[in-house]
Amino acid sequence: MSEMFRRAAILGLLSAVGPFAIDMYLPAMPAIAEDLASTIAGTQTTLIAFFLCFGLAQLVYGPWADSAGRKLPLYFGLGVYLLASVWAALAPDITNLTAARAMQGLGAAAVMVIPRAIIRDWSTGTEATRLMAMVMLVISVSPMLAPLAGSMVILVADWRAIFWVMAVAGAVSLTVTALVLPETLTPARRRPIAPARLLADTGYLLRHRGFMVLTFVGAFGMASFFVFIASASFVYTGEFGLSPTGFSLAFAINAAGFFTGSQLASNAGNRWGMGRVVRGATTGFAASTVLLLGLALAGLAPLPVIVGLLVAGNFCLGFVIPSVMVMALDDQGEIAGLASSLGGTLQMVTGGAMVAVAGPFFDGTAVPMIAVIALCGVLSAGLARLVPVQAATVAT
Repeated sequence: MSEMFRRAAILGLLSAVGPFAIDMYLPAMPAIAEDLASTIAGTQTTLIAFFLCFGLAQLVYGPWADSAGRKLPLYFGLGVYLLASVWAALAPDITNLTAARAMQGLGAAAVMVIPRAIIRDWSTGTEATRLMAMVMLVISVSPMLAPLAGSMVILVADWRAIFWVMAVAGAVSLTVTALVLPETLTPARRRPIAPARLLADTGYLLRHRGFMVLTFVGAFGMASFFVFIASASFVYTGEFGLSPTGFSLAFAINAAGFFTGSQLASNAGNRWGMGRVVRGATTGFAASTVLLLGLALAGLAPLPVIVGLLVAGNFCLGFVIPSVMVMALDDQGEIAGLASSLGGTLQMVTGGAMVAVAGPFFDGTAVPMIAVIALCGVLSAGLARLVPVQAATVAT
């Protein structure tokens, strides 16, 4: 096994915890609502609570990882996630389940922030993009497998078994962190937490044109996933009459384009330069989604057309996400953890904002979902015009 593959496998396992926590229980949400005597809206708060805590907690893990090293925050986050999964499995009512999901988000945030900082510890440039793309393969396969896995679990057990599976995954990840993952931040490179410097570093990043442009290019791309996750189950099962398993399969097909693109990102960056790849890929993402919106408005978008053009758009997006993640951190070696956490939080907030934009217009049909996804594509492509085609990063 090559060293890069081994590293990608370790970080991919850790990074998959978050996507599985988000997506695995989606097919079981109607059963949860019935069993806990909750409304649909009440059950959806379990997802909102996870997202909120998942985003905000990233601001804590980044500085902590820069100060204490990468492994201690991982131990804490995975331990919290494990305990929260057990709490969710035993939750007697929707209030307890919502609180448990919030706690899961607090824990899972560690495995969103820290693996990206570890990649930056190991390498930079196109080598880091190659490693990021391999990790993104696992992350992008996870949304395909998670709903299907959840559907299979509820065929043989009740919804609580899904959270027991999450607890086992947390225990396995803790074991891997303890026994296999090395500490990648040496004591000499650690930065003790100092509030004044933390504020100064945060201000520096918020003023750093390159970091902010690249972060929001990725943020609007990721926001399209948030909108899809929030709306697709209602569209696919309501407008098109798919079963929960059918929805899971359609969900999986949609993600296939993304991981295919992500695996080609490194070679494309080597050949044409990452800046040029980001520009071209965001243009393709915007074109696919805007075309889909036009067809939907004209009444010419049956399910195969929707799935096909979303796959095309997400194939383009697969080139974008790993590239901008690496490019945004390339200049931030001494504060890679803070940069990773701030970038992750900004992406989560952006995703939540776009879901909020879609919410008032959602009528159970595909058009509002597609419209907001297309808006994300246009915004991402517009910002990508600020990424120089000849450089790996944007000037400060």
